[in-house]
Amino acid sequence: MHEILNLVGDKWSVLVVRLLGEGTMRFNELRRAIDGISQKMLTSTLRNLERNGFVTRTIYPTIPPRVDYALTELGRELLVPVTALAKWVDTNRERIDEARVRFDEQQA
Repeated sequence: MHEILNLVGDKWSVLVVRLLGEGTMRFNELRRAIDGISQKMLTSTLRNLERNGFVTRTIYPTIPPRVDYALTELGRELLVPVTALAKWVDTNRERIDEARVRFDEQQA
């Protein structure tokens, strides 16, 4: 279980899965949509998700080559808990921020 959570539980994988849940995207579309991710990290994240069966990579023989990424059936199943987690964060963002402020004030 720990190994699988490490594969899909990092922040970049969660963001990629959420974005691909909206539909097929190209590499640069993903990169523009994810603030702060480097090309190297996005490449690594997509390869990891593809290797583990969550994402498909389709190459079209055009000039320049076109590459599309999409969720597999397994990836769409993963989207369910990822979406629930995102909703939970949105619902509890203020409580989390308040807890951080209280903690930081106690540490000062």
